[in-house]
Formats: sequence, structure tokens, C-alpha cells
Amino acid sequence: MDADTDGTGVLVVEPMGNAGPFLAEAAERLGLRLYGATHREVHEGYAPWLTGALAGVCLTDLTDPGRALDDLEAYCRTHRISAVAACWELFTPLAAALAARLGLPGNDPALARAARNKIEMAEAFRAAGVPAPEGAVAADATEAHRVAAEAGLGWPLVVKPAEQGGSWGVSVVSGPEELDEAVAAARRFTRAMPHGLPLDDRVLLQSHVPGAEYSAETVVCEGVAYALPVVAKETTTGRYRVETGHTCPAGLSPELDRAVRHTAARAALAVGVRNGIAHTEMKVPPGSGSPVVIETGARLPGDNICEIVEAATGVSEAVAYLQAVTGHPPDTRVTRERAAAIRFLLPERAGVLEHVRVPEIPGTRAELELCPGDPVPEPADSAGRIGHVVAVADSPERARSLAARAIDGTRLHVK
Repeated sequence: MDADTDGTGVLVVEPMGNAGPFLAEAAERLGLRLYGATHREVHEGYAPWLTGALAGVCLTDLTDPGRALDDLEAYCRTHRISAVAACWELFTPLAAALAARLGLPGNDPALARAARNKIEMAEAFRAAGVPAPEGAVAADATEAHRVAAEAGLGWPLVVKPAEQGGSWGVSVVSGPEELDEAVAAARRFTRAMPHGLPLDDRVLLQSHVPGAEYSAETVVCEGVAYALPVVAKETTTGRYRVETGHTCPAGLSPELDRAVRHTAARAALAVGVRNGIAHTEMKVPPGSGSPVVIETGARLPGDNICEIVEAATGVSEAVAYLQAVTGHPPDTRVTRERAAAIRFLLPERAGVLEHVRVPEIPGTRAELELCPGDPVPEPADSAGRIGHVVAVADSPERARSLAARAIDGTRLHVK
């Protein structure tokens, strides 16, 4: 299973994620040996490309931090691994603890849980003065009704699980009559699959922030933050705000662009990112030049954002991340002035996919995640995607238009 070669070894705590391919490509560019840490049964399901990209794999139980730390430390010392990275948000505290134990560049272990747990994240934002929505915590629906009224959060109200990603369990409720169902949705998942990691089953209630939504990555090396390009985010409306796509560049004024990137950097530092990267989501209320942080994660972005950022600007966020965790200043120079957009192919309802055909449009490429015969989940979060389209053009408007044409021209049927 192991094959040592020249170059620095980097252990990725669970490389099986949306950012995995970008990390593998970045490691090859930098001449790094990439290792993985995962469960035996999860490793057995790895795609061939991922198995081939890894120089070795440490098989352990990532849901048992004590055992995992011991196993990973021994593995890193045996294989002369000199950097640690995380690909899954829920394992970023484990990666921080491992780097600290090995004396390697990493994030602050004392703050690392704040990048995983949204309740602790809100506390970290308050302590650091990072602008964020007002919120309250509830253990069940009864408490949710009480604290929503006591905290004066108003309506609509955002209800989200303390620990989850991909918009799972997140809903926007317009009044108290919808709160019971929203709390039940937020507490639906008590373990994160496929690892079976236990999750905090409390619920975070937040005041709803109107306005356009953006995301920005911040790579940090030795505590110095380097701001990466801003990406515009689009979602559905209604109770479930499912992401429908992203565009880079975001098309902001220079002043607002600086404000968004500066706020993202403050959020990253507030949750203890010291040698790594953070993906921060923000909203800018109408008529305001002051971004409000919705949440941040100490990881590369999902949703193929790495691809559109590099296509538009030439910046490889995965390369910058690996440079930071190996103790080198990240290369964040913009070398390209183009635009790229990604749009997700979402079904109208759950069922079984019967057929799908995406039109071939110059400047676009499509990738399907489901095949005919596959079950299609309810389109309430990122798990409901059938595929996506990426468009590259000379302007954000043109990239959006090309991607929208491909999505609008797609023919699919869900039975």
C-alpha cells in the first residue's frame, strides 16, 4: 500500500471529498507525496484515481480522536511526513491536533473546533468582533420557540444544525408555525456519513441577513493572511436555500471587494487558522458596504470553486493551501483575467433518474454525478445534484449566460 518517493510527504485527513482532485493535482505540481487517512471500509470505496494519487494510506478510526491521533502520529513519523492537511471540515480539529503533536505548521488546536461547530464559531466571531448574525442555541423545538422569542431574532429566521455542511438541515422559516419542522430537519442527522462521526445535535437559530451572497478563501501562513478572489454565490429562494452556482470574479466594486476579502480574513483568524486555508461565506445587505459573515470552514471550498477560481484568475487555491501547510509563503498572484461560472443541475423532485442530456455549447463543459437508474434525493441540499456545468468566458456576465444556456437546454426526467 505504501510507496516512498522523493519530495515532502503530506498527510490529508480524509482526501475523499470534492476538493480531493484539486489537492492531488496540486501535490503533483509541487512534487509532494500525498498520503491519506481514513477508515478501512471507506478506503475500500475510493475511486481508482484517488487510490492512484496516494503514496500511502493510514487506516484508523477518525471518529475516535485519541486512537486516531496515536495512529496518525506513528504513521507520520514512520513515513517521514512533514505536513498535515484536512479535506473534510469535520476533521479539521483532528488535523490541527495532529500537526501540533508533530510540531508541524498547522492551525490553533484550542480554536479549531470553532471551524467545525457553528455554535462555537458564533462565539469565536463575537470574541473577535467579526460581524455575524445575531443567534441563539436550542436543544429541541420547545427551547427553540422560547429562545427565538427571548433573543428577539425576528422573522424570517435561519435554522441550522450545529455541525453539518452542504446546506444539509438548513432552512429559512417565515414564522413560529414553521419552527418545529425546521428544528426536526436540523436535528435529522446525528452522524456524518460515511465515517459515522457523532454530531452535536443542537440547533443554531440566526437572524436572517438579506442581500447578495459571496464566498472568499483566505490562505494563512505563519499567521499572515493572504486574501484570495471573491466568488458570487447563487441560491434558490424559499425554505431551503440550495446553492445553484458560483461565479468568479464576483463583479464587485474595488471597495466592496476589499471589504469582503478583509472580513473573510478576520473570520479565518478568529477560528484559529494559522497555517492553512478557510472558506468563508458572507452576505452584503442591500445598500450596505459591510459584509456579514454567515460561516467559515478551515478547508478548501467544495462545489468545484477551486476550478472556477483558477480558470478565471490563474490562482490555484489547492497549491496555495499545500504551500501554507508545508511552511512556505503561498503563491496567490493573479495571472489571468477571465471569468468562470459553475451551475448545478438540480431536479424538480426526488425519484429515479431516467435520462439526462446536457447540450454541447462552446465554452462550456458538463459533468454528471448521477446515471440513469440512480436514485435522486429531494433537492433540499447539495446531495440532490445530478451534475454541473462550467463555463469560461471573457466576462462574468458571459460566463453566467453560457452556463445558464446549458442548464436551460438540459433535458432530464426523474421518475
